[in-house]
Amino acid sequence: MFKALLLQSGYNLSDPKLERMLVRDLLFRRFVGLSLADSVPDHRSIWRFRQMLEKQGLMASLLAQINRQLSLQGLYIRAGEISIVDACVIQAQRNRPNKHKEGNSTQDLEADWNVKQGFDGNRKSIYGFKAHANVDEEGCIKATAFTAGNVHDANHFIDLLSGKETEVYADSAYKSKKHDDWLEDHHVDNKVIERAYRNTPLTPEQKKKNRRNSDTRCTVERVFGVLKLHYGMGQARYLGLARNRIRFGVMCLAYNLRRGANIKKSCDVSHYSWV
Repeated sequence: MFKALLLQSGYNLSDPKLERMLVRDLLFRRFVGLSLADSVPDHRSIWRFRQMLEKQGLMASLLAQINRQLSLQGLYIRAGEISIVDACVIQAQRNRPNKHKEGNSTQDLEADWNVKQGFDGNRKSIYGFKAHANVDEEGCIKATAFTAGNVHDANHFIDLLSGKETEVYADSAYKSKKHDDWLEDHHVDNKVIERAYRNTPLTPEQKKKNRRNSDTRCTVERVFGVLKLHYGMGQARYLGLARNRIRFGVMCLAYNLRRGANIKKSCDVSHYSWV
């Protein structure tokens, strides 16, 4: 059942579509360990299993276990690790401000508005959730959080860190005295993008530092880009915070496994090229 959820995330399938693929695709059956004579779990069983993972709070330990196995194979960096923190907005399944005949809103009640100023200077509003992530320099996901869309990015900055990092990168939304003090107390090199304030513009040295740190910080943007493009992260599939949180969690597990496989493949190609 767990392997079936990984396939579901990797191919961005709904529960009924996953059931149909397990029935007719031999590679799917082989991956999850089903013979031709075995029965396939229906979509209701898949739904209940996914909810069981959420109720028992297993996602954090599953992510840690997968990362431990990747580390044993040399595909996940632990010693002298770097943390890159960011958040991404996910549009709710029901996001339009319409009303039922009874007058009640049709929007997902557990989602909320995220208002952000775009690069063009215009304010953009999205009704949905927010995925928070901490990734390493190889693009592997180390820790996650999932909230309503109105929760500020910086609220989960410290929660996503272990305190054992050597460096931490993040955009200017995470810049604050509280976070600077926390990083200093834990002897972590502060690479958070400097922020300009009214009547206090950035100095040339700060601008130079920001450009240098942005080269590493953009790794997390690529991770979110892959999750949106190939895993369907940009649009919530279910109603409610808990159901979409577990979907995002399984998505991160599937991403790390595929990322580890890609790193291993590139290492093997480099080895044979050198030989």
